Amino acid sequence: MVAAFDLSAQVRAMTDADLAEVVQIEGRAYEFPWTINIFRDCLRAGYGCFVLATRAEIIGYFVLSVAADEAHVLNVCVDPSEQGNGYGRRLMKRLLDLARWHRAERVFLEVRPSNPRAIALYHDLGFNEIGRRPRYYPAKNGREDALVMAIELLAD
Repeated sequence: MVAAFDLSAQVRAMTDADLAEVVQIEGRAYEFPWTINIFRDCLRAGYGCFVLATRAEIIGYFVLSVAADEAHVLNVCVDPSEQGNGYGRRLMKRLLDLARWHRAERVFLEVRPSNPRAIALYHDLGFNEIGRRPRYYPAKNGREDALVMAIELLAD
């Protein structure tokens, strides 16, 4: 599939001024969304918080934690109205570049088994399933497991 993304969209650092729009996207994308305070805490903690934005709107975002030689994807999201246009891949590639810049040797993430499009993207980018966290995510009927995935970042 050829990506149909807006060429004016740029990945840039998330700011406090972006949080209201980010939380709106989060609410459209997830049944159990992060709150504005969670995003604010991530900014204050110095996590890698970035948005993909045009001049008019934010399309998606990610939050990455890096410690020692490991990185952890805490959140990555594309507005549901923009999914399928290549923005998720673009965000994930930028996220992996940021992890490499921080000299992380591996990147971890959790994903719901009920999210096959995300799982397919992660596999396509080189992530492998390494485990499962039982009852990790809240769900309509209780809890849902998380697939734990990881990628080793090889030195160039």
